[in-house]
Amino acid sequence: MTESLVLASTSPQRRAILEQLRISFEVVAPDFDEVRGTTPLERAAGKARSVDGGEVPVLGVDTEVLFGGELLGKPANATEAESMLEALSGRTHEVSSGVCLRTEGWEELHTETTLVTFRTLTPRDLAHYLAAEEWEGRAGAYAIQGLGASLVERIDGDFLNVVGLPGALLVRLLAARFPGAYGFG
Repeated sequence: MTESLVLASTSPQRRAILEQLRISFEVVAPDFDEVRGTTPLERAAGKARSVDGGEVPVLGVDTEVLFGGELLGKPANATEAESMLEALSGRTHEVSSGVCLRTEGWEELHTETTLVTFRTLTPRDLAHYLAAEEWEGRAGAYAIQGLGASLVERIDGDFLNVVGLPGALLVRLLAARFPGAYGFG
């Protein structure tokens, strides 16, 4: 029997990852206001705690992009996106996610970090990517699961973490807490 979980997120990327992993889920928008200066783990826990899953585990996730200790949020416009991408060109940055998996009786809190190295980008590379407008609404101004993959030279860690949900970590947690119930463990 396949179990279900509650995803405390409206992110289409997180839904797509759960579908890819064939994990049954329902989406419940979290009732949580993100506070500036908090960590992805704190935000993931806040999201998960704001949703009542009843008997079903609740999953909260939050992801951020860090470069040189600076948080790279979602660019406000193409100029800001270009500036972010130029800064990342030929360099390595971190994508860090906080994960909270919880029920009424227990809570698991974990952080996953993936290192992403961009190739050196030419002005043509930047213009091509910016024109595609894929940067809109994306932390760090790129989407690795789309055309943004053309910007990346290498990653060290979980690819799905860069998309928005560390799949390997989630599979390990489900296998440990619910052996066989989700098809893992």
